[in-house]
Amino acid sequence: MRIDMVSEHASPLAALGGVDAGGQNVHVAELANGLARRGHQVVVHTRRDSTELPATVQAAPGVTVEHVPAGPPRPIPKDELLPYMAEFGDHLSVRWGLQQPDVVHAHFWMSGVAARRGLTGIDVPVLQTFHALGRVKRRHQGAKDPSPPQRERIEAELARTADLVVATCSDEVSELTELGVPEERTAVVPCGIDLTKFVPAGPSTARTDRPRILSIGRLVERKGVDTVITALAGVPDAELVIAGGPERSTWDSDPEIARLRSVAERAGVADRVDFRGQVTHADAPALYRSADVVVSAPWYEPFGTVPLEAMACGVVPVVTAVGGHLDTVIDGETGLLVPPRDSHALASRLRALLARPRWRCELGSTGAEHVRARYGWDRLVRETESVYRRALDHSEPLPVAGSR
Repeated sequence: MRIDMVSEHASPLAALGGVDAGGQNVHVAELANGLARRGHQVVVHTRRDSTELPATVQAAPGVTVEHVPAGPPRPIPKDELLPYMAEFGDHLSVRWGLQQPDVVHAHFWMSGVAARRGLTGIDVPVLQTFHALGRVKRRHQGAKDPSPPQRERIEAELARTADLVVATCSDEVSELTELGVPEERTAVVPCGIDLTKFVPAGPSTARTDRPRILSIGRLVERKGVDTVITALAGVPDAELVIAGGPERSTWDSDPEIARLRSVAERAGVADRVDFRGQVTHADAPALYRSADVVVSAPWYEPFGTVPLEAMACGVVPVVTAVGGHLDTVIDGETGLLVPPRDSHALASRLRALLARPRWRCELGSTGAEHVRARYGWDRLVRETESVYRRALDHSEPLPVAGSR
């Protein structure tokens, strides 16, 4: 198959940890590479955000990344990109008029907007993965949600008109059903991780003698890092390593770094909080292995790969009981669940884990087995390939797959 993916803000070539660079970048990259290894030709269309970027990059054998000229060639927050999606879509229309794909897979809602415009007059199945739904984001962030006001309306239309919506967790299917999407036009294919990199044995980042709690990922308010910092006050002697965020050179002017530092000062734990900045995907496993516990405490989470990466490295995750976490973490077996925005409950769970190393070891071992059985990219690429083939075969119904 010739598979074209649209990922307007999340390039598979981007460094991780920035405000708009996270799990979606990895998802698109791994899916593209895995499908190419199975003999497919994959093109990923992403926005050109620098004058230094070439028009095309051969990212891997069988995978081409095309940088689409849509809007000024500079970084723009993803919530400000909607005005450029018409230009993006027009570029795709010309591109697909010259070389038509067998299937188009749009990642994120604005990619769906561009893909729909690009496919005008072209009969090609389009699959939609939202990675996050605006109605869920607005529910949890309220007036702080920077999304364009028309996002929810557009998402609902995209969901109802897609040949198939590929959700990343079972919780999302419930949301889609409420939007009027029949369950037979949804499928669940979770995100995965690289099981050759994220393994229990291997190098470990240097650490102090203190118990280490790790928080890793984008530094945006809804990720709940402030809850983790506040919880640290109830976990004596432990240190908190925070990985992710903007480039170090911008820390002094970054409002989220300033806010989190202020939270640490007020909680009296500033001397036990270590901001590490961006960590490459290659360096992440060693950092995971250096931790005693990994915490992921977002208010909501469309999927969340951090718990999977932690479990694959044999480290116990403590996560909020939201979204994709409810699929990936089995409470008391592969990790622990806590309510969102509850620093007291989080501190209690962390104290219990740090006080019982044998329990941590048991949970870590079970978690590693769980991830290897379910969340390797080879398996998930095959599942995605199957979904594509079903989309091409309109005669076969598309059941909702289980995520465990």
